[in-house]
Amino acid sequence: MSKPFSQACENNKAPILAVLRDAFEQASNVLEIGSGTGQHAVHFAAGLPHLHWQTSDVAEHHQGINAWLSELSLPNLAGPIALRIGEDAFPQNGYDAVYSANTAHIMHTHEVQLMMAGIANLLPAGGVFCQYGPFIYQNAFSSASNEAFHFSLLERGLGGYKSIEQLTDWAGPSLQLTDIIDMPANNLCLIWRKQD
Repeated sequence: MSKPFSQACENNKAPILAVLRDAFEQASNVLEIGSGTGQHAVHFAAGLPHLHWQTSDVAEHHQGINAWLSELSLPNLAGPIALRIGEDAFPQNGYDAVYSANTAHIMHTHEVQLMMAGIANLLPAGGVFCQYGPFIYQNAFSSASNEAFHFSLLERGLGGYKSIEQLTDWAGPSLQLTDIIDMPANNLCLIWRKQD
């Protein structure tokens, strides 16, 4: 099949990789939640060869992800496992890092709550979660276009933007937000670290 393609993934993969080089410097085994098209996975696994990168998504996206993975056949990149938050159990395979991009504003509130709690439970002390996307911060949208997109998501029955304050509550005391990094196109990278 032809590979699925996201222009947004193409646009943001380089700046995100620059963040991951630092955030995942000490990591070895990464779970990506919501691999989407697979574009990020192949770019990041190629750029971070010290990592084992595990893709995951709902089953209907696996074929497209595998199309990207098969083209490069990277030794540190694994084919997708089924992970629908709220239905599938989190894998328990010694992950010390988690990455997820543009998922929280698609998912419903209870699903994001479960995701944050699941990541907090999955990571060992010192583990890192890098969360990319648009968020509400200090009760404000970062742009008028983000606010408009939030309401368009709600109209389509999707979850809409989540606030960083909400995410912090759902993460619990063991998963602490240590950095908020401004990214292109009014997005952010949130760096969470599991405490001892």
